Amino acid sequence: MKKGEVARNVDEYIVSHPPEVRASLEKLRQAICEAAPLAEETISYMMPAYKYEGVLVYFGAYKNHIGFYPTGSGIAAFQQELTHFKTSKGTVQFPIDQPLPLSLIKKIVKYRVKENQQKKSVRLSKLQTR
Repeated sequence: MKKGEVARNVDEYIVSHPPEVRASLEKLRQAICEAAPLAEETISYMMPAYKYEGVLVYFGAYKNHIGFYPTGSGIAAFQQELTHFKTSKGTVQFPIDQPLPLSLIKKIVKYRVKENQQKKSVRLSKLQTR
């Protein structure tokens, strides 16, 4: 991809990064897909996004870290397990030079799947009571 171009899909996004980063991005992608096999893979906000009954997670590669965006609830639910990483309200930063915590990532994604399923259930029950 040329500088300034936006990836049209996750494959293009991953290939646009240096080889040493690509391997981590592929592992992250695989972990997300294993944890949420029914999720739709897309590009949103110029980065890979996974949706199932709403947005689950996003990720993006940067100079010194891989940003993982499981929304604020995903960060809050796993705050104790994320203490070794820089976090903010809806973001966790995994240093580029360290292995990704793939089992933790899978747990967070599965949590987000359940959370979105519960939100859908609540919406449907509200619609049925009208």
